[in-house]
Amino acid sequence: MRRVFDEQLDELVQEMIAMGAMIENSIDKACDALLGRDVKLARAVMQADSMIDQKERKIEAMCLRILLMQQPIARDLRKVSSALKMITDMERVGDQAADICEIVIMMGDSFEILSAENISDMAHETMKMVHLSIDAYVASDVDLAREVMALDDVVDELFMQVKDELIEILSLDSSKGQHALDLLMIAKYFERIGDHAVNIGEWVEFSVTGNYKGEELQ
Repeated sequence: MRRVFDEQLDELVQEMIAMGAMIENSIDKACDALLGRDVKLARAVMQADSMIDQKERKIEAMCLRILLMQQPIARDLRKVSSALKMITDMERVGDQAADICEIVIMMGDSFEILSAENISDMAHETMKMVHLSIDAYVASDVDLAREVMALDDVVDELFMQVKDELIEILSLDSSKGQHALDLLMIAKYFERIGDHAVNIGEWVEFSVTGNYKGEELQ
């Protein structure tokens, strides 16, 4: 019986890794679409979001099947139930990458990119956070999960830098107001992606220790 459970748990972990790779790719491509003013790529990211939704439903079904058929206890139960919580945050990351691309499409292919370096850095840091949070789950590594939480301060600081830079640009040239607002919204989506990565890390900590102190995001 334990062998069957271990096989199912290993399959679950592999699916979590696959979903993590999908959302990392969405963040990366959303940033590329923005910086490259690539409307075609932005549309591709939006279309790929349905695949992330499908992966979420597949993992959810796997988790429920394990819980119903194997009836795991203690740490094993937390490992599976945490996956159920994590995939909700992972799906939201995919949604927010798609939201970024929706704004890119709306702006077209000739907009001016303001605060490009800081926004690019935000994308890089949030991808790193997502990657580390999934690695933490796979390895049941609380220290790695807490590293994700610490990186959120970096993303928050970058968001403030973007905001300050856009405000300064607006004070000098009010004609750039719409672009500035669009890019501020994009930066906010990246900041929210970081928040969801933190939430994933907090569920990893719960899966290992049984303690959860986070706040579930909508």
